[in-house]
Amino acid sequence: MRTQALRAQALPALPAPTRAARAQTGAPARNDTITCIATTAHPRFVHAAEPLPPEQGIPLRSAARDYLPALTGLRFLLALWVILHHIAGKGMMLEAWANSLPPAAKSLVLGGYLAVQTFFILSGFVLARSYAGSTWSSKDLKSYFAARFARIYPVYALSLLVVSPFIFDSLMRPTRTLAHKTGLLLTYAFVLQGWFGNLGVGWNTPAWTLSCEFFFYLFFPLLFLGLRKAGKPVLYGVLALGLALPTILAHAGMPFTWKPIIHSADFASGIAAARLFELGGWKFLRSRASLLYIPALILGALLIIDPSVMYVANYRGWGGDLNTGLRPLNVIALLGLALGSGYGARLLASRWCEYLGRASYSMYILHVPVLWWYSKMAMRQTVMPRTVAAAFYFAVVILVSILAFELVEKPANTWLRRNVKRRLA
Repeated sequence: MRTQALRAQALPALPAPTRAARAQTGAPARNDTITCIATTAHPRFVHAAEPLPPEQGIPLRSAARDYLPALTGLRFLLALWVILHHIAGKGMMLEAWANSLPPAAKSLVLGGYLAVQTFFILSGFVLARSYAGSTWSSKDLKSYFAARFARIYPVYALSLLVVSPFIFDSLMRPTRTLAHKTGLLLTYAFVLQGWFGNLGVGWNTPAWTLSCEFFFYLFFPLLFLGLRKAGKPVLYGVLALGLALPTILAHAGMPFTWKPIIHSADFASGIAAARLFELGGWKFLRSRASLLYIPALILGALLIIDPSVMYVANYRGWGGDLNTGLRPLNVIALLGLALGSGYGARLLASRWCEYLGRASYSMYILHVPVLWWYSKMAMRQTVMPRTVAAAFYFAVVILVSILAFELVEKPANTWLRRNVKRRLA
């Protein structure tokens, strides 16, 4: 079948963002195309600005009040948004459907890559609450790092196993040197994709966000200890710094391919938001939480539909980009959903949504490997309409993610934590 290089659909045409603006999102330069799988006999790839791997975050403090099910349910919807973004781009199953939508709706569909920021903020928020009671002794640190590894790597290893035949086929091509092949394998094995930009392969493109997560995990204890007893003025200062930090780093000459550092502002904002949540003062809003998350979600949607306001405010690269505008709205929405009141929060906290939210990491990290096989098998053997094929694909991904969650993620997580606990006893 004819080979075709594909790129992800962009938002409506805007003035070209500056290097500083690109640095804030971790977006590639114009000639730095990262790819994702298309629905052809030989899968292709498009740029994947994926979400953060959803942080499952089972709280260490066991009190029921410390668990916020609406935030867990939110992960499921964010994972669906990412998947929709990937299969609605150019050359993908839902390209024609996306093109038939009104421009505003199309921008929202193709804006699923923006969920990455929400996931990173959510990760910081959940970790800060989960480890609020830790004394961070040597034993605590070892348990923490073991838990973080158990959180991410087992299902990630499964994702590479699923796509291993395609990896083998790629490595057998004579166009790559032995050094290049070794470098690719080491990069994927040690989850370093987020530091190098375009690797020329797309074995599991969403995994670049795992590089960010591991980086966040490394400095979380220090950052959290610095903010554990911070008052509101300091926390608001951290949130303000989070708005400016990516732009400051870009103007300082930091490569925009260093995504873990760029997205640290999102993670730190989540930690600050968790501390604000703990400080209280939410009595009036506790039963009116929708006054926070509904306006924030509406404003966020409007900004995604027409992000030109961010470029109008951008003076010589210092005004920020779309992520800059969305960051405070994400914080406000998460605080509102954490309060738990309102129909939206109750829906996300429902049993089915909360369960799928707990399985959403498997959904996120396995949807591209599943798409490899779906493209190779289902799309070659059938002539079903693309929208029907997409519906079946969603169903397959959800089913696979549930199986992976129950048979791999939970058992591996429990086994690794238990063994580390036993060794530290």
